[in-house]
Amino acid sequence: MSDLQVVYEDNHLIAVIKRAGYTVQPEPGKPTSLEEQVKAYIKIKYNKPGAVFLGVIHRLDMPVCGLVLFARTSKALQRMNEIFKERKIEKQYLARVNPIPALSNATIEHWLVVNEQRKLSKVFKKPVPEAVKASLSYEIKSTKGNEALLNIKLHTGRKHQIRAQLAAIGSPIVGDIKYGSSKALTDGSIALMCNYLAFEHPVTKIKTAIQAPDILI
Repeated sequence: MSDLQVVYEDNHLIAVIKRAGYTVQPEPGKPTSLEEQVKAYIKIKYNKPGAVFLGVIHRLDMPVCGLVLFARTSKALQRMNEIFKERKIEKQYLARVNPIPALSNATIEHWLVVNEQRKLSKVFKKPVPEAVKASLSYEIKSTKGNEALLNIKLHTGRKHQIRAQLAAIGSPIVGDIKYGSSKALTDGSIALMCNYLAFEHPVTKIKTAIQAPDILI
């Protein structure tokens, strides 16, 4: 991915679009990571000698696209880590699912247990040992055939939460065969995108909202 898409940038933070098929951080045998691309961008743009500092604040799964926020200073990284830990950030997603959910909008809650061996989250309707609570709200934005485009607001941040919870209500994300979609997409992606982040800026304290262009549809 040579054409890095920067959506927001200041002296403390930078937000870019991750395309499906790329990792946020370097992994053996995978294409150049988003972190490496952003470091290269900063180094060239600002003519920085030596190593470039870039703090990874959060991640998206490899087949998912959308907004990823990085810290350009250690102070911003520390404060953004606190903001995420305290859930003082609003995260919204778009997802295409098939079939269409029974309800046009709902808040759904489950308990998730991560299976590290299989790299997936198992969903339970009630608390079980080692489970963590997962909650999200969705509303149907549009429909086409058997598919629906959903606006999703996360209330918790769990591993594979959106993927597992939508599958649990019988509407898996298009292309997500790991969680029950009937067929894979040709490029290996799934139809899930992080399209909005809002938070109090870690340095200026100003309410900051970052909106991504809709590349999912």
